Amino acid sequence: MFSKLSVAVTSVLITLAAATGTPPPPVTCPSSPQCCESVVPASSSTASLVAAIVGLDLTGILVDVGLSCSPITILGNNCGDTTVICQAPKEEWGGLISINCIPITL
Repeated sequence: MFSKLSVAVTSVLITLAAATGTPPPPVTCPSSPQCCESVVPASSSTASLVAAIVGLDLTGILVDVGLSCSPITILGNNCGDTTVICQAPKEEWGGLISINCIPITL
């Protein structure tokens, strides 16, 4: 299922990048456990605002994003918010946003 979704998302991103000239951030398979304050669609106004703060363009991204996230380590975090697995966030995003988040139960 994830492979079909990945192919569909990648196709949309490539098409969007060709149409706009500015590619959105690449969406890859989630691999990084995160504790996020909230998870919202990338198209939401909240996600757009946070993305603008860190210089991201989420136009055309059709996945959920985590907001105010911190990594869950081997030692663990007592995540009282939303536990998700996301695409590893870039360091320059400062934990404000993670892309392609899927809720998990630890």
